[in-house]
Amino acid sequence: MDDTACMTLALAQARVALAAGEVPVGAVVVRDGQVIASGCNASIVCHDPTAHAEIQALRAAALWLGNYRLSRCELFVTLEPCAMCVGAILHARIQRVVFGAADPKTGAAGSVIDLFVNPRLNHQTVVQGGLLEAECSSLLQAFFHERRQLARAGNNSRIHQHTHNHE
Repeated sequence: MDDTACMTLALAQARVALAAGEVPVGAVVVRDGQVIASGCNASIVCHDPTAHAEIQALRAAALWLGNYRLSRCELFVTLEPCAMCVGAILHARIQRVVFGAADPKTGAAGSVIDLFVNPRLNHQTVVQGGLLEAECSSLLQAFFHERRQLARAGNNSRIHQHTHNHE
């Protein structure tokens, strides 16, 4: 399975998050060319600040493999990982991360900070950004545009919950 096909599956997960009222971020874990796990943002639904798409996918992959070390695995995610997710990715020993859209507010793979390049860390992960960037970005932009429109229309009580979630 090629990178574009994997990111397309991550985008499908982002749409699942969107349908649930979550910030539309999706992720898939691939090992030896086979998708072994997927996840999407679920922080609002689960009342869990750690339920980011990457964490959801890593948890599912670890269960599938029966091991918290995800050696030979790659993670495809529609949005640049935050610091929390980068930490989990490094602890899981993910071999490679491919993300779609950069995150200028919380991105920890180069946008705000690059936690992957610290040579003192005991694991090095290859990172590639910008795959299907336009598709990933437009999904997020549409989500936040709609939320701003609803907020202007006076529906602040529901909107406030969504705009402070992982982007």
